[in-house]
Amino acid sequence: MSKFDIDEALVRKLGLLLKETGLTELEFESGDQRIRVTAQAAPTTVVHAAPTVQNVAPAAAGNPGAAAPAAAPKNALTSPMVGTVYLASEPGGTPFVKVGDRVTKGQTVLIIEAMKVMNPISAPANGVVKEVLVQDAQPVEFAEPLLVIE
Repeated sequence: MSKFDIDEALVRKLGLLLKETGLTELEFESGDQRIRVTAQAAPTTVVHAAPTVQNVAPAAAGNPGAAAPAAAPKNALTSPMVGTVYLASEPGGTPFVKVGDRVTKGQTVLIIEAMKVMNPISAPANGVVKEVLVQDAQPVEFAEPLLVIE
């Protein structure tokens, strides 16, 4: 077995690249040597922001019969990323929350899988789940409304 000399400058460079890009893992291979650098993913924090409303007329969008995009409901928890939403920790499991449940700030209310990473999504404030706007295993877009918590 050949000796593997660790290039500290390369490790630092890869670590910096992880930090700058937000990735959690990088692998570098050169010849018969391979190095993998991983970072602990930070917990996802959801900040409640006012919904963005697009004021695009249906005709201007190129489809005269289409309706204008709907605004997110008041107090909607929106998706912080693109991915697949899961309402329970495992298939067929008990959902994290359902309509009528009281939640506390920071409580996990669902999971979004993005790039094979499960990201817990937390309640932004104390309240009661008034509406669940997505279905289990549904693809979601950035800023898509997920739940209404009042």
